[in-house]
Amino acid sequence: MSTHPALRRGRTAVITGGASGIGLAAAKAFARLGMNVCLADLAGQNLERAEAEIVQEAGGNTERVRAIATDVSRREDVEGLKEQAYATFNEVAVLMNNAGIGGGGGPWQNYDRWQRLIEVNLWGVINGIQTFVPAMIEQGTPGAIINTGSKQGITTPPGDTAYNVSKAGVKVLTEAVAHELRNIDRCRITAHLLIPGFTFTGITGRAEKPTDAWSAEQVVDFMIAAMGNGDFYILCPDNAVTREMDEKRVQWAAEDLKKTAQRCLDGTPTTKMLFSAS
Repeated sequence: MSTHPALRRGRTAVITGGASGIGLAAAKAFARLGMNVCLADLAGQNLERAEAEIVQEAGGNTERVRAIATDVSRREDVEGLKEQAYATFNEVAVLMNNAGIGGGGGPWQNYDRWQRLIEVNLWGVINGIQTFVPAMIEQGTPGAIINTGSKQGITTPPGDTAYNVSKAGVKVLTEAVAHELRNIDRCRITAHLLIPGFTFTGITGRAEKPTDAWSAEQVVDFMIAAMGNGDFYILCPDNAVTREMDEKRVQWAAEDLKKTAQRCLDGTPTTKMLFSAS
């Protein structure tokens, strides 16, 4: 299996939301590859425990691991993360904007929760891109930007509108980053949208792993393989949903838009379109 050229021994990965779930699994995988790891998450016992686990994966070498308390919704925190990463390791090969929370709300419910969710899930990624990417481009070395999205940001099912909006924004932003990077002369950085399936993490709110869910480690293994293949959309299956089912769901969402647009041209009232498109 080929691996992405940024995933090399001695290079550095910065991972937000790295104290648990997919972020922690990624940090462990990168450490096993011989990479340095900057682990960013909110201050507390979870971050301290995660740092110890990553040091263990790094063969006990504390010099290869840094845990940096970071609230990604705060631009100054992310700037501090960058300063410490470069001061310690002199470069960054992988930026994984993974920090995220769930449980937003419907279109007109839970204003405060909406605000916090957008600040973390979307502005956290914006802050990471704005702060790190120019310096990574300047390095002139192979690199990778990984943004954690969601299938809900693509198919936008009813329910948690705030979460859907945040992840739809991450999708759009990552697509734009990929386009910009491809058009910079001699730039060797790629962008990737990680789209997990049903994954057992803290966001699931369950004490035990559901049988239909993948583990965070499975997601990361799939991600590393997909990066090696040069994939932009890293669309993960799980134990209940196959890639073929995901592709049909994405197609259904696109067909809904196509059909409603046609009905608009045919003069169908807007409210009828919204509730009858399928």
